[in-house]
Amino acid sequence: MNQPLTLNPVAPVGLQLRFAEFSASGPRAENQDATRLVTPAPALAASKGYLFALADGVSQCVDGGLASRSTLQALALDYYSTPETWGVAQALDRLLLAQNRWLQANGLLTTLSAVVLRGRRFTLAHVGDCRVYRWFEGNLQRISEDHVWEQPDMQHVLKRALGLDQYVVMDYLDGELRQGERLLLISDGVWSRLNDANIRTILNDQHDLDAAVRALVKSAHLAGSQDNASALLIQVDQVGADTLGDTLLQLQQWPLPPALKAGQMFEGWQVETCLGDSRQSLLYRVRDGQQQRWLLKTLPDTRHEENGAGQALLLEEWFLRRVAGRFFPEVHPLPERQHLYYLMREYPGQTLARIFEQQGPMELARWLSLARDLIGAVGLLHRRNIVHRDIKPENLLIDDAGVLRVLDFGLAFCPGLSAASPGEVPGTPSFIAPEAFEGTEPAPALDLYAASVTLYFLLTGHYPYGEIEAFQHRRFGNPVPVSRFRPDAPEWLERHLDQALQAHPAKRFETAEQWLLQLQQGELATLEIRPRPLLEREPLKVWRSIALLSLLLNLLLWIWLFKH
Repeated sequence: MNQPLTLNPVAPVGLQLRFAEFSASGPRAENQDATRLVTPAPALAASKGYLFALADGVSQCVDGGLASRSTLQALALDYYSTPETWGVAQALDRLLLAQNRWLQANGLLTTLSAVVLRGRRFTLAHVGDCRVYRWFEGNLQRISEDHVWEQPDMQHVLKRALGLDQYVVMDYLDGELRQGERLLLISDGVWSRLNDANIRTILNDQHDLDAAVRALVKSAHLAGSQDNASALLIQVDQVGADTLGDTLLQLQQWPLPPALKAGQMFEGWQVETCLGDSRQSLLYRVRDGQQQRWLLKTLPDTRHEENGAGQALLLEEWFLRRVAGRFFPEVHPLPERQHLYYLMREYPGQTLARIFEQQGPMELARWLSLARDLIGAVGLLHRRNIVHRDIKPENLLIDDAGVLRVLDFGLAFCPGLSAASPGEVPGTPSFIAPEAFEGTEPAPALDLYAASVTLYFLLTGHYPYGEIEAFQHRRFGNPVPVSRFRPDAPEWLERHLDQALQAHPAKRFETAEQWLLQLQQGELATLEIRPRPLLEREPLKVWRSIALLSLLLNLLLWIWLFKH
């Protein structure tokens, strides 16, 4: 069954592609190859990319066609259901591990080559004996490995495939796209009869993508291929933006709002007052039609032409939308927005910095409750693949209901989606992890360290390594023990914070989940070692003493009655 398909460029801005596919069963009665092309809306493509995949079901298993088709169906649906903040390889690996278990349980086998193109880069996930090539300016390069046995008589026997083993090992490759290049995915029914020179010649001669994939498949069958043959060809007409923020700004070409005055209406919102006017941002309090309060955040006019300012604001909103939950501010959907701003709900309450100014160091019970919430909130961020990079008391709000809210995502970073700035050390110096000053890439360890400094400060009123200034030459030895400032802190808590505050990241807690577990175990240990009453420790002695005392009292009472 022949299935030709050619599509137009998939997006009006950013990454622009053309692609075509062709598959033919050849001499076989059934075509067990399968191809899949997914081109989502530009906003989703900015974070998840465009997916192209080829699977070749293994005919020796129960149903090779079912294996290949079901795998591509699961891939197309599940990949775009994973959090948009997950890295491409991270998302693919998790869902393919699950698909591998399903295939193995049902006795199904298939090979798979999948390519995701996003922005300026591509990610390849590959297992089996389909092949993936890059063609650019007449040069052909194979970027996949055949997972077959090397013996001459076993070169078509797979040693790795989906469904073959309990744990599948996928090959992953990440690279930068070039304008004008082509990516080619072909099944073994094509390359087993066409060598690289033949493939290069066809790609050089055929400028039309549909003609090229047809020529590859038909040439393989004319050369004697007895297998299904499939080819999927992608051409990069224009590479995308460097980062997600750049793409978002391309998609939403909004002007800045005018200067807003108290009492005026703006896009359906009643402006109350300007709460903040800094070089970085403008913050207004506004009300909706139900008189609920929201905070409108935008840029001052002085930053209108500043490179990266608009991208950063849109990225901050994008992050907040994707970490929606108990510990984070709600963001308004704004379906009719016409200017560059976003809205988050205003929560009455106070920041931890303000609470500390008013009340000083926290009592232990309240501090322990806060520690559990803060570590849990940081863990939620990291499971979404986001690093906050500015955890500190000023950015932590306790609302009137007692709920912790993490604020200000202006420095948040998502690997693979955010732009890394070599040499830049964002954040507040006293809360920045020592390794960040050495140029390490943003990682969850930075947030875990900042959270530990925050908790140390709220408990003691001091910094574990002293206050650090931006211009200061920083030296980190051992953190000052908590007991120096809080003699009432239990020994386990001192050891706990000492580990969380170590200068070397390998000596700290590895994840928020590990940290939270250790904190809970420390609290339980405190309960277990509480002084037990004598009745619990020596019940026999206690009851013997009571019996003896009772006998003595009865004897004294008898003597007294006898005398009187």
